[in-house]
Amino acid sequence: MQPRNMSMSGVVDLAAVKAAGEAKQKAERARAEAARTGAPVPSRLVIDVDEAGFQQDVLQRSTEVPVVIDFWAEWCEPCKQLGPILERLATEYAGRFVLAKIDVDANQMLFQQFGVQGIPAVFAVVAGQPIPLFQGAAPEAQIRGVLDQLILAAEQQFGIVGAPVDPAAAAEDVQPAAAPTPYDTALGAAHDALDAGDLAGAVQAYRNVLADDPGNTEAKVGLAHAQLLQRVQGVDAQAARKAAADAPADVAAQITVADLDLVGGHVEDAFGRLVDTVKRTVGDDREAARVHLLDLFEVVGADDPRVIAARGALARVLF
Repeated sequence: MQPRNMSMSGVVDLAAVKAAGEAKQKAERARAEAARTGAPVPSRLVIDVDEAGFQQDVLQRSTEVPVVIDFWAEWCEPCKQLGPILERLATEYAGRFVLAKIDVDANQMLFQQFGVQGIPAVFAVVAGQPIPLFQGAAPEAQIRGVLDQLILAAEQQFGIVGAPVDPAAAAEDVQPAAAPTPYDTALGAAHDALDAGDLAGAVQAYRNVLADDPGNTEAKVGLAHAQLLQRVQGVDAQAARKAAADAPADVAAQITVADLDLVGGHVEDAFGRLVDTVKRTVGDDREAARVHLLDLFEVVGADDPRVIAARGALARVLF
């Protein structure tokens, strides 16, 4: 069976961002505990995972590096063809992804949770989010293509790039645990507030981090997300869209609908609406629309292709 096409070009998913923040917070706590107890942090490129270790070995690790999951079984002949290819590629890619091998006979719950229809089946987890890749044995060239697309999407959508690993050192199983920084604790508090629905608390917590470290990228992105969710909280979407349709030059109305579009995952619609608003307004109104559009770029991420395209459109309108 040939690999299914892996579509990684979806819209921004704020729920996924929130889940990624939660997974990252848990990973930071695990590292802090490892530092406190002197326990090592594993750096292996190929790991065997069971249900008990799935949270730490897959979900937590996926906040730092894409985790590719190989569902296999001892009796499965195609699995014996695919497994060595994936293991060799994990070593060759040297830390750009980690391969997690799950024996379906011993881990039926995970097998069912992922909705696996047959084996071998290959999934990925990025920022805590499961992504189906392909099912069945496949030619190495096609597998490389899928992995390259996964790695690119993980970087563009979540800023997750993994870290270079010396395969020989990785074979030794462990590396020293990194001690948590004060910013880890502060960002954890912000993630906690966001998870609890305390948007005002999350905004203030992210601002606290930025007050001490203005260049902290994670805090900037977190603040932009929390403020976006705060702005649309309690908004009557139907009324807001009618108001925007009735008054195309009303900057405040257009900004509100652009926020709703972004939260709903309609990234291009949000950007296009504000570019059009900049085009049809002047003076302070135009500046308000422009600045808000830049804020939305911060939410999605500067390297996202949709942001790059919208920046070009904005430049053409302005100049």
